Amino acid sequence: MKARITVTLKNGVLDPQGKAIEHALSGLGFDGVGQVRQGKVFDIELTGTDKARAEADLKAMCDKLLANTVIENYSVAIT
Repeated sequence: MKARITVTLKNGVLDPQGKAIEHALSGLGFDGVGQVRQGKVFDIELTGTDKARAEADLKAMCDKLLANTVIENYSVAIT
């Protein structure tokens, strides 16, 4: 079983890296780029077959390590 966790900054949290990317894209001639928000993606392979258990474990991983839930949101997709 495979899972993808996407972590993004919450709305209202300043994103200096996203702003730098936005500025760099403009400098490279990419017009029409609005706001850029930077995030991170984790692809995790799981050995079990219990989807409910996997989802609970993945959420615990996010809460304990992969995401700073004070300033970040996360989503979990299991395939």
